[in-house]
Parts: sequence; C-alpha cells; structure tokens
Amino acid sequence: MQKSQDHAYPTHWEADVVLRDGGTARIRPITPDDAERLVSFYEQVSDESKYYRFFAPYPRLSDRDVHRFTHHDYVDRVGLAATVGGEFIATVRYDRINDQGLPAKDPEDDQAEVAFLVQDAHQGRGVASALLEHIAAVARERGIRRFAAEVLPANSKMIKVFTDAGYTHKRTFEDGVVRLEFDLEPTEQSMAVMRGREQRAEARSVQRLLTPRSVAVIGTGRAPGGVGRTALRSLLDSGFTGRVHAVNHAFPEGMQRLDPEGVPAVRALREISDPVDLAVIAVPADSVPDVVRDCGEHGVQGVLILSSGYAEAGPDGRERQRDLLRQARSYGMRLIGPNAFGLINTAPGVRLNASLAPQMPGAGHIGLFTQSGAIGIALLSGLHARGPGDGGIAGISAFVSAGNRADVSGNDLLQYWYEDPDTDVVILYLESIGNPRKFARLARRTAAVKPVVVARGARHNGTAPPGHAVPTVRVPDSTVAALMRQAGVIRVDTVTELIDAGLLLASQPLPAGSRIAILGNSESLALLAYDACLTERLRPQRPHVLTSAATPDDFRAALAEALAGDGCDAVVVTAIPWVGEGAAVSPGGGEGAALAAALRTAAEAHPEKPVTVVHLAMNELAETLAAPAPAPAPAPASGPAPASGPDAPAGDRAPRPEDPAPAPARPPESAPPPRSPSQPARPLSPPGPPPTLAAAQPAPAGDPGTTTPPPRRAAPLRIPAYPAAERAVRALAEAVRYAAWRREAADPGRVPEYDDIQETAAGADIERLLGRLALDVPTGRSVPVPPEDAEALLARYGIHTRPVLAAPDPDTAVRAAARLGYPVALKTTAPHLRHRADLGGVRLDIAGERELRRTYAELTDFLGSPEELRPVVQSMVPRGVDTVIRAAIDPAAGAVLSFGLAGAPSQLLGDIAHRLIPATDREVAEQIRSIRAAPLLFGWRGSQPVDTAALAELLLRVSRLVDDHPEVVAVDLEPVVVAAHGLSVLGASVRLARPPATTDLGPRRLPVY
Repeated sequence: MQKSQDHAYPTHWEADVVLRDGGTARIRPITPDDAERLVSFYEQVSDESKYYRFFAPYPRLSDRDVHRFTHHDYVDRVGLAATVGGEFIATVRYDRINDQGLPAKDPEDDQAEVAFLVQDAHQGRGVASALLEHIAAVARERGIRRFAAEVLPANSKMIKVFTDAGYTHKRTFEDGVVRLEFDLEPTEQSMAVMRGREQRAEARSVQRLLTPRSVAVIGTGRAPGGVGRTALRSLLDSGFTGRVHAVNHAFPEGMQRLDPEGVPAVRALREISDPVDLAVIAVPADSVPDVVRDCGEHGVQGVLILSSGYAEAGPDGRERQRDLLRQARSYGMRLIGPNAFGLINTAPGVRLNASLAPQMPGAGHIGLFTQSGAIGIALLSGLHARGPGDGGIAGISAFVSAGNRADVSGNDLLQYWYEDPDTDVVILYLESIGNPRKFARLARRTAAVKPVVVARGARHNGTAPPGHAVPTVRVPDSTVAALMRQAGVIRVDTVTELIDAGLLLASQPLPAGSRIAILGNSESLALLAYDACLTERLRPQRPHVLTSAATPDDFRAALAEALAGDGCDAVVVTAIPWVGEGAAVSPGGGEGAALAAALRTAAEAHPEKPVTVVHLAMNELAETLAAPAPAPAPAPASGPAPASGPDAPAGDRAPRPEDPAPAPARPPESAPPPRSPSQPARPLSPPGPPPTLAAAQPAPAGDPGTTTPPPRRAAPLRIPAYPAAERAVRALAEAVRYAAWRREAADPGRVPEYDDIQETAAGADIERLLGRLALDVPTGRSVPVPPEDAEALLARYGIHTRPVLAAPDPDTAVRAAARLGYPVALKTTAPHLRHRADLGGVRLDIAGERELRRTYAELTDFLGSPEELRPVVQSMVPRGVDTVIRAAIDPAAGAVLSFGLAGAPSQLLGDIAHRLIPATDREVAEQIRSIRAAPLLFGWRGSQPVDTAALAELLLRVSRLVDDHPEVVAVDLEPVVVAAHGLSVLGASVRLARPPATTDLGPRRLPVY
C-alpha cells in the first residue's frame, strides 16, 4: 500500500476520451464536492441498473452511501467518474481487499474489488470499457495487480465489458453470482483490444464531422463578404445535401431568411428546432466561448472554428485556446481549429465544403490533411490544376485543414482513413507532431494498407508555428525522416513532391521491382529520365528512342512491347510534339488526345505495371491522361447486348468514379465500413501478382477455383504526366521504395526472447536506483547511473562490459594491470578527452609494468594531472571494428536505437542508422547493413569479416532493455569492438528517469496541447 503522502488529488488521472459513437467524455477522480452530482446521477439510473449494481432493490443512496462513494484515499479506495457537460454519466470504483475478500490491511495485498454503474441513456457508448482501462491503470500505479468483480448472470453487458477487455481472467459461478478475476498486467490481446477501440472511436468522431446532416454557420455576416458569409457560400455552392442555417445575433428581429442565399436565418442557435451536427464558427475570439456553450447545450456534435486570436497570438491566446478546448470537450464535442481553414467531403451523399476554399474540389481517392491554411490552398490549387473535375486523377475524398489543431489532428485523420473505402492515398502536410509515438504507430498500420505521403514544414528546432505546442526535437530532421520511412511513410520535402507522389500512387499499381523501361521520341529527354533513375537508385534499361516523327501508333506499340517484357517493372514514357509528313495527326491538331488514347490502350493490356509520362509542351496530353477516359460509344441496335458487370462504363456521378456503379454515401450513424478492395486482405509479397492499388475485379462466373484473381487496372485508366523527368522519376522511385516496404512488412521479423534476460530483477534494480538517485528530481528529468550500477543493470540483459579499474596514481595502475593481466590499455575518462584517441588519451597494448609507468608519466606530463584526467586501466581485447550503439527516448520520435562506426564516420559524417524500438531481428540486420561504412564490417578490400551476428544480438538486447523499462531513457555503448569471433563492450553509460504518468502505452486519452 502507498503512504499517506500519495493521497493528494491525482490530477494526472484526468483524461478526455473518445467514446464508441464518436462523442467525448471526461474521466476524472471523484471528490467530496461531487456529492450532489452523484445523487443526481443515481436518480437518473433505472431500477434495473441499480439492481444489477447492488443485487437488490436500491431506489436511493443514503447519506452514508454518498459519503463513502465520494471520499477516497486514492490508494486503497478510488472512484472515477465519466462526465459530459459537468454531469456524471458513469462511475467506477475499486476497494483493495485481501484473499478473503475483506478490506485490505496488509501492504502486500494486491487485489481489489471493482464495480461500475452507467446511466441507461449512455449505455452502449463504450463508457464502461473506457473507465475499465483507466481504473486498471490507476490500480497498477497503486500496486494492485488483480481485479475481482461479482456480476449477476443477467447483467450480460457488464460481463462482456470484463471478458472482452483482453486481460487474462478466470470465471466462476457460486451462489447465483458470476465472479470474475483478471490480472491487470497488459497483454498483447488487451493492448490490441484497446487499440481497436481507440481506432473505431476516433474514426467515428471524424466521420461525424465529415458527414453532418445539418450545419449552422455562426457569424454569418449581414452583407456579402467576410469569413462567415464566405463559408456559407462555399457550403451552398458545393451542393451540400443537408440543412444549412445562418446564425448571427445581429440579424434583425423577425428575420427568417438570408437573401440572396435563401437559407433560414436565426439570431441564436436555440431558435433552430432541429438538431445541428456541425457548427462553423466565425465570430471574434472573445465571443467564441459563448457560442461554444450554446452549441454544447443544443447538442451539436462538433465545431469548426475559423476564428483566429488563439495560440498563434501569444501566451494569452494559448491560454484562451486551452480554455476553449476544455469547454468543447466538456460538452462531448470534437473541435477543428481554431484558426482553421475548413473541411471538405466530396462524397455524393454529402457534398460538404465547410471551408474558405472558393471551389469544390473534384471527387477522387486522395485524403488530404494540412495544418496550414496557406498550404491547404496551395495543395487544393495544385491538385485542381493537375486534374480538375470529379473522377479526375487529382480528385480528393476528404480535406481537413486544422489550423492550430487544438483537438483534431493528423492522428485522428489517420484513424479515419485507415478504413475509409473512398480513400486510397493519404497526404499529410505537418508542421508539428503532437504525439510522435502514436503517429508512428498509426502511420505504420495505415501504410500497410494504403500509402501515406508526408511533408514536414518547420523541420528545424525552434521554427514551429507559434500556434503549436510541440516537444523539443533532439534528433536531426534526417533521423526523423529515416524513422518515418521505417514506419512505411513516404517522406517528401515540398508541396510539389506531395502532389507528384500522390497522383502516381492514386492512379497506378505499385511496381514489383526497380527495373524501369524508358521510351519516347526525344533522346535528350529519355537520357534525362535515365540519369534521374540512376540518381534515385533505380535500375533503368537503355532508353528506346523513337523517331521525332513517331505517331501515336508507334508509341502504343513501343509501350505494349515494354510492358509485355519480363525485364521491366514500370515504364517512363517521354514525349515532345512530333513532326513528319503523313502523320495521323498534324502538329497542334489534337496530337495530345490521340497520344493519350494510344498510351491508354497499351497500358490497359498490362494493368499490373505502372506507367508514367514525361512531356514537354504537350499540355493537352497531360490533361487528357488525367481525366477519366470517355465511355465507349453504345453498340448498334443489331449488335451484341450492352455491356454489363465490372467492365460497364461508370456513371456520371459516383464517390469513386472508376467503380462500376455509384456507391451510396455512408450514413452518418452507420458503423465504419468494411475495407475496400484496394486494401489487400493479405500482405504484398512474391510470388504472385505485383502489389497494386487498383481495385481487384471479381472472379469470372463459373470459375469457383479462383479465390484471388490477378489484379487489373480499374477502368477508366488515368496516367500521371509530369513536365520534368526528375519529378516523374522521383515519384516513381517513392512508389518503388514503398512497394518494397510493403513486401518486407509482410514478414517484419520478430523480437527474440533470451533465456538469460532477468526482466523482473532489472526492474527492481531500476526502482532502487531511482529511489536513491532521483528522489528530489522532477519527473521526466534523467540522472546518470554510477558505472558499477550501470554495468550490473546491463548484465541483467546479457550485456557484459569489460572491467575498468581506476588508476589515480602509477602504483594503483600497476596493481590494476596485474589484476586484469597484460597487455592492458591506459585511458583517460575526463569528459573533454573521452573517446578522443586522436588527442593521445588512449594508449593500447601496454605489455608490462615498466611500459605502463612510462606511459602513465607521459599522459600526466602532456595532458594534465591525474585528478583532471581520471585515468583507468582496462584489459586489451581482440582487434576488430570499433562501433557505437545508443538507445534513447526522444520526444520527437519515441524510443530510438542507433548504430554506427565509432569515431569520424558517426561523429563527423553522421553515418548512423536508426530504428524504432522495439526492433526486430530483421530490422536490426538491415540497420547494420544500411550505414555507408558497412563494407568495413563485411571484409572490405580483403579484410576479415567481423561477427555481425553477435553485433545484431547486442543491438536486440539493448532494444529489449529500453522497451521493457521506460525508466531507461538512454544507453550508450562506446566503443563496441566487433572482432571476427565475438565482441567486447569497452564503455557503457545509462541514464534513468521516472516516466511520465501517461504515455502512448497507457489507457487511451485525447492529447492536450
């Protein structure tokens, strides 16, 4: 049991959570001030629910009950409440008990009895599941390892809450009561259950924002112009299928309609009799709190705040933003903004443009998220220029520009787009990442089924926009980029590259390899493409150069031949305007359209390979390739029956224009839809068809043996075209690398188990060390571990360091050498000389006492006194390659494992490879080979290869140590000498810190920035 000083109100237990239906609730400890709230809550609970809670009729709470349920010591007795609008909707409590089920008195008792009560109106929203996650985390923090609960057999809902949580449990039945006992240690299944619930809830909350049935624009100006009136015009011009209301307290009394828009107009939200799902707020910042209060009282599901004057305006604005977020969440609402640009949903059943964008983008399959409104405008404009209109190559499924992203962030959109069947490619422009660990986890999962393309602005420390509260970045941007790529994220640098990569990935299948065929009617342009392929480490074939008078038929034949060959995985077509007598199309006379038709014809015959086009001065070609192909002309009446089935032409309007028939928009209250055919049910790995993003077609009728038909490109075919070879090849190279990652992700390797690892003993050592070293150190600040303790802790994980003996004087050095055995090394450990062999602070292969005394004298004569140098003696180890291994917890990237060669390669050239922790055996093997100096480990220029298997095992052991114990915030092994057989760790340091009360591994909660 905890001591009395732990009884203070635990503010870190407070959390905002998203519930199953997408609404939010606040979870917090119950206090004595909650007596009236508890009584009011209990009065609204049905008699049946009260019976299930107390196993008898219990119509009201006595004063003694109220006192007991509101007074807790926050150690042995804890109560949590879920609140909406400041009122209780559910409660949970635990009481520590002994083995006989009586109140615990022994500090070693680690069991508690737990009980829930959920208001009937809120049952089925996942409130109890969220409370169980949080009360379990609280119990673990207070030393409780097991929960017990007694439930009536008829209370099937509560039994399901316990059994579905994923914990190891035991179920018994006695005296008409079901008794459940379960361990609170998180399991792989319990974590998977929690992550699944988190994904569904957060995805549902975004879906509610994107599919409103009713929108109120609050702050609509009385005269044309202004932010509110512009947002209203955008809504109406987009063809929004729901109801629209204009709200402004300055409207004249009795005004019922706003003209010329012709929409209902009211002075206050309460005058609208129907429900409002989304409120677009465009009023001054000082008026926003009153508007948000009105929205909460009216039952609005989400608010989009276009107003500025928050965190971007300085400290006062930041506090105003925090208050705004707390207010919105207290009513169970999600918030986009403040200082947002808006959101768009192009689905035909919605047609929502609640943004300041003057034009509704075309419908397509690209999901787009930005934090910057200016970048949002640039992306929408750039996509429109590359393929305007519904069904074009640049169409989007949804767009969100979150501004200061006080609440809804890129992580929420990743949760939504993961299962959204209307989104094939995710594009994110991020200026900050509020929860980096969660972002890496969600990005990896999403990238396994669809591409995630990211550009980061404000990449350097101190340059984040003032509206964003972000952790300090300790690692360089190149490291963050490498870790993103490990998670499957396609990292690019510019807005143009975002669009280039997104268009190719949204319209083409993934290449099966890096072999690139190049053809075209310009040798110079083809050679530029060839050089660009080599720069991107692709494997281009010798370009097939056609004559300058080549016709569209010549292009079609050349492309068909290249696609049919077994030696290429993708084709780059280069084209310039052609000249020549007798050409089928004269220059300037529709040559682009004719060439586009020819290229489409050839590509459709080989849907498994991507095709991209580079053109100069052929804008018509690019425009025709970007647009949906025209539907075939109807057959004559005497001919065959009209086509039907998967190859029939698409309709004029559909959420996915290339699908055979329009799909209805998902109803706002429906559950998340099943995964689309473009999200493969099995990992992409050979043998079999190359990976593709195109929708697979059903097997032909009468062929029951075909369960996974070869993927084919969905008609109408669209081919991306680029005005520069470098841009086309760079986008293609990103697709090649992403496809390779997808294949490798099918077999990511495993985190090995080692029999000699003493995890429990290491945990006890860490707790003892923190109690001794960090008693008065603030949470999160690290402390160094003394060398002897660091060596002992590392040894718990099978990481053994070579003994180092202090040598404060020559006689002590001689005794140390005699103890270790000659030959020995004499090294200085002063911070300014550590690992600086070039300054003479390290002397090796000292064979005897006389040489040792002479060397000691030289060191002290030239470099300083023994007190300044801190000399040590260490035995020599077999010759090998000096390497360095580090692991650290970085706020911008999470737990990172780093490896490189010691000295100049890592310190001067930055030749270091990074992997996220926990690393698998496959990832570590790739990490070792990925540094530029890796040939030195594998026998470069006839040298003897070193023991990379032992090196990989050491990396995995370090990864396990940091992953198992979040208190270990830094491990530094330098140098690690890797010999032909085995390795030696010559130097080691460890830093510890008490972990923050909440991490991404804890119960789900919404972040607060």
